[in-house]
Amino acid sequence: MNDLLLMCTIAGRDAAIPALRVQTVLEIDDITPIPGTPDFICGLTPLRSQALTVVDCALALGFDEPCSSPDRRAAVVEVDGHLYALMVDSAQDVSEARSDLVAIPGGLGDGWQRAGLGMVETETGPVVLVDIEKIIAGPPALAA
Repeated sequence: MNDLLLMCTIAGRDAAIPALRVQTVLEIDDITPIPGTPDFICGLTPLRSQALTVVDCALALGFDEPCSSPDRRAAVVEVDGHLYALMVDSAQDVSEARSDLVAIPGGLGDGWQRAGLGMVETETGPVVLVDIEKIIAGPPALAA
């Protein structure tokens, strides 16, 4: 696997998003809340006269604490014709995967098991490759 990956940190863990799926990385200034949406949907933000749905990746994985990015960094991706800004703790650089995907160790938690495609080796060490669609879907609904 020699795919290019956007290196980032989500919920304190090194992660990666397939770079071919990322349109841009931005710093979010304003977020307009959307009433009645789940907690992991922060709201909407503008980008070049388009509205992006802002998703907090940490909350989407089921963690209690939201992303802790002081500059509110987000990777912009498109899914089914809709634009999403995936908020991460930090976004670093683009790096190349140096190994094939391997299974995610069970100790990382249910959120990573559900929303991770696997782990891959990079020049900075192993990272979890995230499944964008599963991040956007958010955590499984809690039983009533």
